[in-house]
Amino acid sequence: MKLISQGKTKDVYDNRDGTYTLKLKDSATGRDGVFDPGENKVGLNISGLGQESLKLSKYYFEKIAAADIPTHYIDSDISRATMVVKPAQIFGHGLEFICRVKADGSFIRRYGDYALFGQELKYFVEVTLKNDERLDPPITEDALYVLNIMTKDEYQTCKDFTQQITKIIKQDLEKSGLELFDIKFEFGKNNGQIILIDEVSAGCMRVYKDGKPVKPMDLSSYIRY
Repeated sequence: MKLISQGKTKDVYDNRDGTYTLKLKDSATGRDGVFDPGENKVGLNISGLGQESLKLSKYYFEKIAAADIPTHYIDSDISRATMVVKPAQIFGHGLEFICRVKADGSFIRRYGDYALFGQELKYFVEVTLKNDERLDPPITEDALYVLNIMTKDEYQTCKDFTQQITKIIKQDLEKSGLELFDIKFEFGKNNGQIILIDEVSAGCMRVYKDGKPVKPMDLSSYIRY
C-alpha cells in the first residue's frame, strides 16, 4: 500500500489493485476538547475511536447497501481500523450533504432569529464545500450548477440519497432509544454511478439520548448490532 493522503480523521492508501484503504484515526472534530461534528478542525483525540467509527460504518454501509443505495464499501478490519473501498471521483474539491432532522449546531448559530433548538426541520438538506480555510461555506444548488461542480440531476440524486439514508439511520437509532438531530454524508462517482463514500460514524452525526448529546465513543454501545 502507498500512502496518498492524510486527513483530519483518516488516512488514504492506494492498494495498487484498483481499490483503496482508509485508516480511521482516533481524532475527532470539535473545539476546546468538546466534540462537534460541525467543526472543521480536530478538537480532541479519543483512544479507540477509529475502531468504534469503523464498527459503526461497517454496520451502516451494509444496511444502506441492503436498501439498494450504492456505496464505496468493500470490506473492513475492525482490529486495524481499516476499510477497503472502491475508487471514487469527488465533486469539485469535496462536498458535504447535511440532513437536518432537528435544529442544532451551526443551523441555530445562523438562523437563531427564526429557529429554536430541537425544532423539527423535516429532513432539510444543506450542502457545504469542504474547505477548512473558508470554514466549509454553504453552497446553493444553483451555485453548484453555475460553477460546474455538479449537474442538477447529480444534485437531486445526492439529495434523495441523503434523505433516504438519514431515514434509515434515524429509524435504526430509534430502536435503541436514540434521537438523530443531524448527519452529514459525502458522495462521489464510480464508473459514472453516484455512490456514498467516506464513513458513516458517530463523528458524522449528532445524536441525543434522553435529551442529552451522546458522545462518539458511547454511541456504538447503544446500537443493537
